[in-house]
Amino acid sequence: MTTDHPTRPLTSLAGRRGTRVPARAQIMGWLLLVLVLVLLTVIVIVREYLHDEVDRRLTNSLEQEAKEFVVFAEHGRDPVSGRLLADPATLLHNYLGHQYPDTDEALIGAWPVGGGLGVLSQEQTEPIKAVAHDRAVLQQIIDAPAAHGVLDTAAGPVHWVKVRAETAQGGSAWFVVERHTAAETAEVDRSVRVLLLVSALGVVLAALISWVVAGLILAPVRAVRQAAAEITEHDLTRRIPVEGRDDIAALADQFNAMLDRLEDAFRIQRQFVDDAGHELRTPITIVRGNLELLGVDPAERDEVVRLCTDELDRMTRIVNDLLVLAKADRPDFVSPAPISLAELTSDIDAKVRTLGDRRWVLAEMGEGEFELDGQRITQAMVQLAQNAVQHTEDGSTIRIGSAVGDGTVELWVSDEGPGIDPAEVDSIFDRFTHGSGRKGGAGLGLAIVRAIADAHHGRVLVRSAPGQGATFRLELPATSAEDAT
Repeated sequence: MTTDHPTRPLTSLAGRRGTRVPARAQIMGWLLLVLVLVLLTVIVIVREYLHDEVDRRLTNSLEQEAKEFVVFAEHGRDPVSGRLLADPATLLHNYLGHQYPDTDEALIGAWPVGGGLGVLSQEQTEPIKAVAHDRAVLQQIIDAPAAHGVLDTAAGPVHWVKVRAETAQGGSAWFVVERHTAAETAEVDRSVRVLLLVSALGVVLAALISWVVAGLILAPVRAVRQAAAEITEHDLTRRIPVEGRDDIAALADQFNAMLDRLEDAFRIQRQFVDDAGHELRTPITIVRGNLELLGVDPAERDEVVRLCTDELDRMTRIVNDLLVLAKADRPDFVSPAPISLAELTSDIDAKVRTLGDRRWVLAEMGEGEFELDGQRITQAMVQLAQNAVQHTEDGSTIRIGSAVGDGTVELWVSDEGPGIDPAEVDSIFDRFTHGSGRKGGAGLGLAIVRAIADAHHGRVLVRSAPGQGATFRLELPATSAEDAT
């Protein structure tokens, strides 16, 4: 008969929040978005700066032209008579006659004549001349309250500066400098377009580089995902190769550590099942066989019940020992706490004396308070004492004791039994192992003792020779209660 094991339903992808876009594309997208925003900001700032720089430079140049005219108006003289130039028309004619404007510049002089304006100008190109002779544009500049500004004309934007000069006879004249900025603006725009082109190429190059780099960075993550997909409860041996010391390498290390823990957990589980099946098979067979042959004779029935009860008790001890070993790899297997070594030794001595008719000797007691799990240490020492009882005769001497060594706490049990073959010393602490000439038990007691010693970061040692008894010694780190706090 088979039983279908319920499986946990997988979460539907449609019900999850988030995006389906791969992490590699997200990294590249966010990087490019930030890069584009930064570049656009830089381009806008550079464009505004260049335009402002052109405006500033033009304004300074035009103001310098205007200042030169003001100086000439105050001190200019007629080259024939040597007198100050008092007539506005003469003043402007003499000044403009000695000026040579740039190709994109116009110098204009204006003075009141009747109900209109008299105008003189200097320019070099026809588009600029057309604007300079435009009386409406000139009047707009003269009427403007500011001393400088910008006008949009048919020939493009025009920067202008004006200044009014008073003559010696009380007349007045306007001097206007116009500068066409189309060339400077076009140069700025060309620079901005070049910057845009370079930025676009930079974005494309950054996209390619970010795609490759993101792939390299996320390669261990893909390896983790592939390893997780390939791992089953029957194969936990796969590991991820780790290179470097960055966060991704740390993730791979943690994943490998998780796999190690899972493999240990599955190994312990399988070992527990295998050990239980191996060791319980014999008592179950004995119980089944006796029950199948159970007769009607009351004496025979009592004997069968006794045998079955003994086997069931042995099964219970085996299961309890296996459960202890199954818990040995858990972090809470031992719970160290401050405990007096002398009191612990005295309690152990009192408990082991009930295990058998032996000559029990408390050989030595160490002094001091140390961080130990008293219950587990007692369990280990009782197990060693029980092991000594099983391999000695009535009246034989068994010694127990404790001492404080160089950085260690030592507890021991010594018997006068048949001893242990040196070739078997390393194997007697394995599960279901009996030394030659050693009898009784399921072979789990010494394995439990070693598990308790390992959990305390210590070790269990044995000194023995055939026919000379055996001494089992627990050596544990001497962590004092003061050091632990």
